[in-house]
Amino acid sequence: MSTEEIVVYILTALAAVVIVLTRLRLGSEDGGAGRLQTSRAVLHVHTVAGILALATWVVFLIAGEDTALGGDLVGIVALALWWVVVGAGLLILVRWLPSHGKHASDGSEDSWSEGPGLSILAHVGMLVGVCVFTWAYLYAKV
Repeated sequence: MSTEEIVVYILTALAAVVIVLTRLRLGSEDGGAGRLQTSRAVLHVHTVAGILALATWVVFLIAGEDTALGGDLVGIVALALWWVVVGAGLLILVRWLPSHGKHASDGSEDSWSEGPGLSILAHVGMLVGVCVFTWAYLYAKV
């Protein structure tokens, strides 16, 4: 197993953690931590696309190239789903942008963090991870 493959497997595990923790953190009734409540639709897209991306990507990684499940189409579908997850994750980060105006609400905190650090680490990390997945796919490293 090459170093590139090991990195992809580790990033896949970290992506799974981001998907689960985002759902746990923001899935409560009050919308979780952040300046504003997160859109339920964006959170659902993040979760559903994340689960589908993770499952499809793992099948792609485990199945051999010569099988129907390990073909190029499965890899492309998995990468497309990962990019949907990244887009939803970056939209989730928007809630941390400062609000201005007469009717802007105050920021809220939760017990998991003191500000946007965890969300930024998770979702920018997801962006970098999906860039690595795309690179690894395009250059046949996985």
